[in-house]
Order: sequence, then C-alpha cells, then structure tokens
Amino acid sequence: MHFAKKQFTLWLCLGILFSLSLSACDVSAVGLAGAAGVTGVNEDITDGGSSVAGGSGDTGNSTTIEDQTQEPPPPEPTEEPSPTPLPSPSGRLLFVSQRTGNDDIYVLNLADGSQFALTNDPGSDQTPAWSPDGSRVAFASSQDGNMEIYVMNGDGSGKTRLTFNDATDHAPVWSPDGSRIAFESFRDGNWEIYLVQVADMQETRITENSGGDSQPRWSPDGTRLLFQSSRDGGNSDLYEFSVNQGSTQLLTVEPAPDSNANWSPDGSRIAFTSWRDGNAEIYVMNADGTNQLRLTNHSAQDDFPVWSPDSTRIMFRSDREGSMDLYSVDAADPVSLIRLTDSPGYDGVPSWAPDGLHVAFASDRDGNLELYVMNFDGGDQRRLTTNGEVDDAPQWMNP
Repeated sequence: MHFAKKQFTLWLCLGILFSLSLSACDVSAVGLAGAAGVTGVNEDITDGGSSVAGGSGDTGNSTTIEDQTQEPPPPEPTEEPSPTPLPSPSGRLLFVSQRTGNDDIYVLNLADGSQFALTNDPGSDQTPAWSPDGSRVAFASSQDGNMEIYVMNGDGSGKTRLTFNDATDHAPVWSPDGSRIAFESFRDGNWEIYLVQVADMQETRITENSGGDSQPRWSPDGTRLLFQSSRDGGNSDLYEFSVNQGSTQLLTVEPAPDSNANWSPDGSRIAFTSWRDGNAEIYVMNADGTNQLRLTNHSAQDDFPVWSPDSTRIMFRSDREGSMDLYSVDAADPVSLIRLTDSPGYDGVPSWAPDGLHVAFASDRDGNLELYVMNFDGGDQRRLTTNGEVDDAPQWMNP
C-alpha cells in the first residue's frame, strides 16, 4: 500500500510537468505567430503612411517609421546669379588712322559704329585732344610744312592754326577751362613748354633751360602744370609749375628717369613711371611729391599709367607675360593687380570711358593696329575698326 501511494504520487507529478510543458510550447508558438503578424502589419501600414507599434513578441526586427522614412532629396543646385550686364559703350572716340596713306584724325560714334574723317590733308595730323566741353579738337599737324598746333570744331570744320615758327610744336593739352593750350616746342634748340591762348594766339614760354622739358599735364583745377625735365643731372625728373605764381617745384629726385606722369582726376595724386629700381615700374605720390609708393614689382616693363575717372584704379601696359598687355591696379592696394588683356601681340594706349565702365585701346592681335573696346574688368573685348592700315591712340570724349 505504501509503495502504491508513492507510485501514484510520482505519476501525478509527471503528468503535471507534462501539462506545463505543453502550455509553454503553446505560448511560445502564439508569441512567434503574433510577432510575425505584427511585422507584416507594420510594413503594410507604414507603406500607407501610418505607424503601429510591435507586439509583445517583437524581437527588434520589425520595421518602424524611423526605419522606413527616407531622407528628403537634396535641393536642386541653383545657378549663381549672373553679373548685371553693363550698358553698351557710348560717346565718341578720337583716333589717328593711316588708312588714307598718312596720319589723319577720325571720330568713331560708338552708338552706331560710324566713322568719319576730321582731317584729310597731305601732311601728318597727330596727338588730337578733345576740348573739355567736347566741342573742339586740338592737334599737331605738318600740313603747312612743319609741325604746328591747330584747333578745329568737333566735326572737322573751322580749322585754325595757332602757332607759327620753323620748328616742331607738338602734343597740345587743353586747360580745364578750355581757354589755353599747353604744348612742347623745339623752337629753342631743345624741348621747352609753352602756352597759347586759343582766342588770340598769344604765347607764353613756361620753361627755359638747357635740358629738355616735355609732356605737360594740367592739374584738374588748372592752377599747375606737371612736366618732366632733364635739367638736373641729365636724367628725367618730375616738376610742377604754378601757373599763377610762375614758380617751379621739383617733385622727384632720383638717379634714374621718372616720366609719363598723370594727375588723378581728383587732383590729389600723381601716377608715373620710374626706372629707380632698375626697370620700369608704376609709382604714385601725393600732388606735392610726398609719400611716393611703388605699385608694381616685376622684372618686366610696366609703364604709361592712366587713372580711372574715380581716381581709384590705374591702368598700365606691361610685357611681364611676354607680350605687351594691359593691367589695372588699385591705387591704394598694390596686391589687387588684374590682367585685362591676353593676346599674342601688342595692346596699349588705353582710354577710360567717362563713366569708368569701359576702356578703349589699340591692339595688333588681328594683324595690324586697330581699335578695341572692353569692360573695365577686361570682359567683352570687341573690335571697333577693321581696315588694312593703322588705327591708333583712341581718346574718349568727356560728356
């Protein structure tokens, strides 16, 4: 009896354990089925745009919104805004052309490209210069035998001879008020500077020494004349003549030549070429000769500086890349040098438009010397004249 009770108890325990084991398997199966079902629901609903959390049997393999949501596509690249195009160059250009077989003076209308001759004579007509108001043109001409100073109207009419002597008078420059013309003359056996009154042809000699005095330049206020002279030591230095006081002031003292000087339009500074460093470089200084600053530093030739109308930049020519090209530099920042032209030939004699937006220049890039125009930064270079002879020395008329 005692043994039967123990046997019965053993079988009862085994039955209970077997029942518990079956229940555990059922729970596991239900859990796995539930997990599989939640995963499918999650994928379907996520595709529809909603989210359902996983069931108690979720093992981390179910796909959630965070897993399914894609990163938004990167924005389409936008083009950089193009620079505002400059207006077309306008006004009129004076220039010298050999298309008739000798030097004559022409005008080019930039609005329509038309060109017409102001002079047509057997002599050589050179160095034309607009009067400040643009109504007349001064020039040097050999039409009467030797080179003399003349003036004419802007359409070529009314030619009047202002000087009368047997030597060369050359390179006329108008005073800012248009009443007088400064020029260089060889009548005394060397180059000297004279003034002539346009109204009555009365002349005044400004310089008198054994050295050569040349390249007169009026200050913007008309009270001073800048010029170069070899009077002291034989090399060229820069001087300033006071028209009202009749006195002369030395501006540069160097053992090497200083030349090609030009006033800034605001009258505060002077740009010039100097050989003091062993080669031609561009310098600027105050109007009284102080604070001389070197703007270019290159072993090549940098020369013939020309100011922008706002007195901030200086254009010059240089052969630093092998051919003669045009460059510009900030008058206060020598680092800001910009190359404007890049042609295998010669580019030179630039002339700024009065608004500072364009530059006219001469170039032989297409075989012979012709006139071109470009934006102030060197863009949009275009040929203005087309003929088999030389067109040179453009000069923009002030408005």
